[in-house]
Amino acid sequence: MILKELTKEIPGLRISGNLEERITGISYSSQKTKPGFLFAALKGEKKDGFDFIPDALKKGTTAVLSEEKRPKGFAKTWIQSNDARLALALISTKFFNHPSQEMGVIGITGTKGKTTVTYLIEKILEKGGYSPGVIGSISYRGPGFDTPAARTTPEAPDTNALMHKMLEHGATHCVMEVSSHSIEMKRINGIDFDVTAFTNLSGEHMDYHKSIENYYNAKKKLFLTANKSKPVVNTDSIWGQKLISELPKKALSFGLNKRADIHAGKYRFSSNGITASIESPLGKIEIVSLLLGKPNLYNILTAVSCVLVLDIPVKSIEKGIAALKYVPGRFEKVPNDLELHLFVDYAHTDDALRNLLDTIKEITSQRIFLVFGAGGDRDKSKRPRMGETAGKTADWTIITSDNPRSEDPMDIILNIEKGIRKTGKNKYEILPDRREAIEKAVSMAKKGDYVLIAGKGHEKTQTIKDRIIPFDDVEVAKAAAKKREGH
Repeated sequence: MILKELTKEIPGLRISGNLEERITGISYSSQKTKPGFLFAALKGEKKDGFDFIPDALKKGTTAVLSEEKRPKGFAKTWIQSNDARLALALISTKFFNHPSQEMGVIGITGTKGKTTVTYLIEKILEKGGYSPGVIGSISYRGPGFDTPAARTTPEAPDTNALMHKMLEHGATHCVMEVSSHSIEMKRINGIDFDVTAFTNLSGEHMDYHKSIENYYNAKKKLFLTANKSKPVVNTDSIWGQKLISELPKKALSFGLNKRADIHAGKYRFSSNGITASIESPLGKIEIVSLLLGKPNLYNILTAVSCVLVLDIPVKSIEKGIAALKYVPGRFEKVPNDLELHLFVDYAHTDDALRNLLDTIKEITSQRIFLVFGAGGDRDKSKRPRMGETAGKTADWTIITSDNPRSEDPMDIILNIEKGIRKTGKNKYEILPDRREAIEKAVSMAKKGDYVLIAGKGHEKTQTIKDRIIPFDDVEVAKAAAKKREGH
């Protein structure tokens, strides 16, 4: 596309150079830049893209987008922007011919449940005869392709490229997890959302947002940016209530509260799943799901609310929800011949851990063995809270490593231990080696007991210092069960 067309009507740009240049691609990484590309020199938390402009030039970049002034003697086309991230997002939507305008787009934000909601909506749309694509924390997928996700919500060029690819493969819808980071970094600006949904809000990413209020305001920006979409909001959440009161348009509310537009009437939780009768403007929707517990009932309500906005028939909704057997790394059951209830879950905050444990308590009186740690180089304040949550509910806890990254694993573990000791209970042990910890929990449990392995969920690797090693909680748990079965 010609640069003049690509930058037309995008505010805050000052262009020096040849506007007739043909742009053949967009990059924000000098390593991925090719001849004819526009290179966006973005400022990051640790590095500044401005420093990598010489590398991009060596790769043959045609033009540079930056918030800085054009350096003296710079020979290529220079695009100065008041807001380079916003400009990159808007340029990206143009370069890929506004793919979001050619499909139904559903954006899901909130602390918990985003991934499961996307899986539910995907199944519902498939049962309705549609071809959905998904951009989320586990994978980027659509008709005929499925690739592991690099991050929950990719940078704007990647997101638009994925949507364009979905269209080429015949997708009718795109279901997106929208992270608070991506909203703040304007990766989703320029995308035409048809529905935007808010699941819930609890303490997460405080190392980045600094306060829960800032975190909420980041989430809120999605609904203000996507001002043409229909907002769908959990009214049982105090933050959801606040959001509803502050939005310029009426939201569709959902929850267990009967005053919500869409709410669960009768519902029942068991070790076999969820049954519920959902009251909606289109009448009752009868739900039978293999997913477990109240958090998943909220996920189902979120998904139902989103697809009702899209006029998906009730029968398709019922069939889609029944068809979803599990979500990778989200309360995923690990098969075994020991008659243990062995689960892997992504819970990596105190609130998520509490929901996980409470879900089990609601459906059984059996013992709970919990294995978990906390990620290094991330929000440290949640670690003692996670320990306290574990100490209050689990019958036995093994504190172990998660992804320690650059931190000493024992420092992280001792921070968690502070919380568990606060409960006054001594029902825990420390095993820094995660594989050993999982094997120990499996060996301790008896028939009918629950073993919960939390924190990493669907992840296939573990990051220790500068090493990334293969590590899959599901496969390690299977191996631990097999090892015990062989004794």
